[in-house]
Amino acid sequence: MSALGKVVRSGVGRRRVQTLVIGLATMMAVAACVLGGSLLVVSGAPFDDAFARQHGAHLSVQFDAGRVNAGQLSESKDAEGVSAATGPFRTATVTPRSDGAGPGWPMTVVGRDDPGRDVDEVALLDGRWPARSGEIVLSAGSSLIPAMGMRITFPDLPGGPTLTVVGVARSVTQTADAWVVPSQMPALTQPGSGGYQMLYRFTDAGTAAQITAGGEAVTRPLPPGTAVGEQSWLTVKKTAEQDTALYVPFLLAFGALGLVMSVLIVGNVVASAIGTGTRRIGILKAVGFTPAQVVRAYVGQALIPATVGTGLGVLTGHLLAVPVLAETGEVYGTSSLAVAPWVDLAVITGVLGLVAATAWASAWRAGRLRTVDALAVGRTASAGRGRWAARLAGRLPLPQPVALGLVRPFARPARALAMGTAILFGAIAVTFTVGMAASLGQVMKAKAHDAADVVVPAPLPDFGPQGPGPGPGAEKQPRADPAAVAAAVEAAAGTGKFYSAATVRATVSGLTGTVDVVAFTGDASWGGYTMVSGRWIDRPGDAVVPTPFLTATGTRIGDTVTLDGLAEPVTVRIVGEVLDPRNDGMQVFTDASTLTAAHPDLTETSHHIAVRSGTDVTAYVDALNKDLTPLGATAQAGGLDAGGDMVVTLNALSATLTLMLVAVAALGVLNSVLLDTRERVREIGVHKALGMTPRQTVAMVLTSVALTGLVAGALGVPLGMALHGWVLPAMGDSVGLRLPGSVIAVYHGAELLPLTLGGLLIATLGALLPAGWAARARTATALRTE
Repeated sequence: MSALGKVVRSGVGRRRVQTLVIGLATMMAVAACVLGGSLLVVSGAPFDDAFARQHGAHLSVQFDAGRVNAGQLSESKDAEGVSAATGPFRTATVTPRSDGAGPGWPMTVVGRDDPGRDVDEVALLDGRWPARSGEIVLSAGSSLIPAMGMRITFPDLPGGPTLTVVGVARSVTQTADAWVVPSQMPALTQPGSGGYQMLYRFTDAGTAAQITAGGEAVTRPLPPGTAVGEQSWLTVKKTAEQDTALYVPFLLAFGALGLVMSVLIVGNVVASAIGTGTRRIGILKAVGFTPAQVVRAYVGQALIPATVGTGLGVLTGHLLAVPVLAETGEVYGTSSLAVAPWVDLAVITGVLGLVAATAWASAWRAGRLRTVDALAVGRTASAGRGRWAARLAGRLPLPQPVALGLVRPFARPARALAMGTAILFGAIAVTFTVGMAASLGQVMKAKAHDAADVVVPAPLPDFGPQGPGPGPGAEKQPRADPAAVAAAVEAAAGTGKFYSAATVRATVSGLTGTVDVVAFTGDASWGGYTMVSGRWIDRPGDAVVPTPFLTATGTRIGDTVTLDGLAEPVTVRIVGEVLDPRNDGMQVFTDASTLTAAHPDLTETSHHIAVRSGTDVTAYVDALNKDLTPLGATAQAGGLDAGGDMVVTLNALSATLTLMLVAVAALGVLNSVLLDTRERVREIGVHKALGMTPRQTVAMVLTSVALTGLVAGALGVPLGMALHGWVLPAMGDSVGLRLPGSVIAVYHGAELLPLTLGGLLIATLGALLPAGWAARARTATALRTE
């Protein structure tokens, strides 16, 4: 081994604390950057690959067959900006039932001769394309579980047609729930209903504005009001990526914190090593080391632990990324999703480059030191700094050890600044994590709608207006009469206010799949529904919807939408935007009277009750159940549970990364205090000779970091709140949700003081070990130290 290698190895082995600090800091930064960068780059790959392979439609438009004909729609293929188009295809909204096994949900069926080629090539996953009437291909994402040979009936259509499933397919842009040959469509279309579907690809379709412009171009020549719904590929893409995209803003924030902290800690460690090893540098130069070799020696001592930390960080990032990406890959038929190699390369190169540059900048001073000057320097720090602070502290009515500790940051301002910066980032991380946990709790509260003290759950969800009874031989399950249950609730002693909610499934023109329509009886505004904008329902025909519904349908507050798949179409006016991530935000909340004609038999109803003040909930539930049991219903205490695996994952991940940042910050404090204590060992020996006890020595060392910790904590709290205010809306936007102020403004006055003291706690934890070492040092040994 060369002389330079021996110096590097001995330096790494001698400075174990500094080596651990650098390694852990780089590990955390690399893990967060690899995970965040991989999710940002790879999460969209399955959809992008499938979209390119299947020539997905940039825009699918649903037209009213009563206002436009096929010839007019065919002419829209030549509109400006259209690069390819297919259609028109006849469409119908039907409610199927599979093999008489139970009710089905509304679905959109499209008549197509073949899977297509130039636009929206439907990928067959199993079976074949229908060749004649009586056959149907189901989408892999259909509400019916697809099985080859399964028979599907449509009891609400004239003649009750029956179709056989001959294939399972997937449209990357979700243009239909099922496909049949065009000759089958008349039997699936109610008189006076049905529509046409056109699928377009545009020359420019990378932004929402370009999609809007393309849609206006193809509908401009057509009669007004003919287009009744549309779906952009960008909306489908965002939905496909939302599970992984949610993590990206918060991971990038932690990655940035880790990178900055790594740079600061590496610079501080190298600078401190040079400051305490000046005499050693002089010896190295005296035995023949060149200035460049001295610089390389200190850079190498930083790069070795940084390289180890980088390797561990890449491994950790991979382990965390693979489970998150696996589900997305399965949906689009991707066998595996590995982290992109160039992401690893970019992170490794960037982090090690930053470490090398920072270490070089700090070590450059070592190369410039003159050999004679370096040899003449001892270990004792200069006594000329901080005298004004010492004089000021001497006048304060404080114990002498405390006064000596308070003065120390002013004697080493650069070291105190580096220590304070490490504590600052730890305080920022803690503040951000506390705020994010509180915000996610608010989101889950909005999702659960658990403001009710007591709930009478619905026996089974309602799947549609045509749901038949059980099959032959099956015992019919009794269903509670909602009116009788409501009467029992109203008559119960202790009932304050209550409402009922029934859920049915419907479709919206232009969108595939179904939406949940939640119909309320009574005032549900108190039930935990968090409004983003607009107002709550107050009359029949009003509707409140989540943000993803507005995005998918291209609507806003004040617009109307038509709900299909019920006994008759229902038009509602959107009057408010609500925070609700359930069912991907595809929900409509309205008054039960809105559905009176279209769905008169809302029997599967839940009841939500708020008891009067002072009422014992357990006793209330027991008494109410005595009246409900004969009716076939049961009450339970508390709101409906709506926990989320993703929330658990986010909280666990943020807590882990925060603990790593706090550990790095505490180790940074440990490194600084350890160096400072070793420099002051003779001074500490003098204090002990004059009567300072071990307990006073510990107090002096801890006090030396207290002021720095308090200032860093006080600055870290508002900065952490600012980071939370930027990251949380970005996380909401990544999943198509607009977060109201109640979800963002989660910091309260009572929490800010403990968060501010978090900086003091980090500083104290980091200084405990050096304080104990100083307290245990023998006076004679300390006095003999140079």
